[in-house]
Amino acid sequence: MSTPTTVTAYAAPAAKAPLERTTVERRAVRAHDVRITVAHVGICHSDLHQVRAGWGSEIFPMVPGHEITGIVREVGPAVTRHAVGDRVGVGCMVDSCRVCENCLVGLEQYCDEGPVWTYNSVGKDGQPTYGGYAQEIVVDEAFVVRVPDALALDVAAPLLCAGITTYSPLRHWNAGPGRRVAVVGLGGLGHMAVQLAHALGAEVTVLSQSLRKREDGLRLGADDYRATSDPATFGELAGAFDLLLNTVSAPLDYAAYFGLLRTDGAMVNLGLPEEPVQIGLQSLNGLRRSMSSSGIGGIAETQEMLDFCAARGVAAEIEPIRAEQVNEAYDRLLAGDVRYRFVIDAATL
Repeated sequence: MSTPTTVTAYAAPAAKAPLERTTVERRAVRAHDVRITVAHVGICHSDLHQVRAGWGSEIFPMVPGHEITGIVREVGPAVTRHAVGDRVGVGCMVDSCRVCENCLVGLEQYCDEGPVWTYNSVGKDGQPTYGGYAQEIVVDEAFVVRVPDALALDVAAPLLCAGITTYSPLRHWNAGPGRRVAVVGLGGLGHMAVQLAHALGAEVTVLSQSLRKREDGLRLGADDYRATSDPATFGELAGAFDLLLNTVSAPLDYAAYFGLLRTDGAMVNLGLPEEPVQIGLQSLNGLRRSMSSSGIGGIAETQEMLDFCAARGVAAEIEPIRAEQVNEAYDRLLAGDVRYRFVIDAATL
């Protein structure tokens, strides 16, 4: 019979405190659980926001990490979806109510009761969840996805958040041939959005503060790359786009960006600023433009995204790091000094 295990992890002991090596307890494997030996875990900007108490409602100590890939080590007696030795991934959520309208149609990320997040959340057992900066994780099989053999586990890890966060709105707003998509920002999310929009057949433009990453953007699949610091950009591209994916967390001049949309165009916000922002609704008036948001995708859509990436040769561009480099990586992430995702080698824990 399975018993709880104690594993090495990296945790923030308090808000804004450096992460430190520690141990956490993983629950005993239940009937439908999968125990996973973590191989790699990406560092998402969300980790930084929450460790530094930027969004509120934080639970400390906090073990971040929701871009997890690894190998199945143990399965519960009722598990049917996964087997020992399988290559698998865990993203941003590890449970939901499973019976509400959204859950029943594969939108677990919009669960009426709220999903149980992979970390900084409370499970149905009343215990806090700890994320993937750890040697192992135990997750219900329904929230574990299969990583195709064509994807290496290190470059697949960021797909579990950055990949699905950009794939889901691209699919929902019908990015594809004949559609023009603009991606605001070329970072962890943006570099995935460009690759995915291109692979879906859309015409892609990157809108970045400068042309510093222009070569990268074009290599990743962008058809055009414009600097938003150039005032001419907004005039030349007025009314040009069907879909604008905003991947940055900082507030923007939203009126200027709304002006880039065609009739029925949509600006979809993926980043979440720490402070409230103001938007003049007058700038949305006319042309039936809209402003929306999008979270991650459901489990089925996340599997669809992984299979799509494997088939099309899409993967994250990463900088591998050792676990003890995590605090340095956080500082560099805050400074925008990464191309394009830090990924922790969990073997170094």
